[in-house]
Amino acid sequence: MEQAEERGTDSSEIETAIRQGIAEPAKKNRLKCRYNFPYHNSWQGKPYAIKQVEPVFVEENDEIVVVTGYTYYF
Repeated sequence: MEQAEERGTDSSEIETAIRQGIAEPAKKNRLKCRYNFPYHNSWQGKPYAIKQVEPVFVEENDEIVVVTGYTYYF
């Protein structure tokens, strides 16, 4: 989760993105979801209204394994 924090997100936002975002195919038989969160804050000194969290994951048996994630600011 250290990298998630470096990218400005956390496990609860990643979980929300997976549960509420629409899954679409990603490379290497993985899935990704995008979810927009209201942000109205600054990131690295610049103000943004929206934070988009995009986890990339695989579904294995009865669990979801997050491989990586991206965070975008708009």
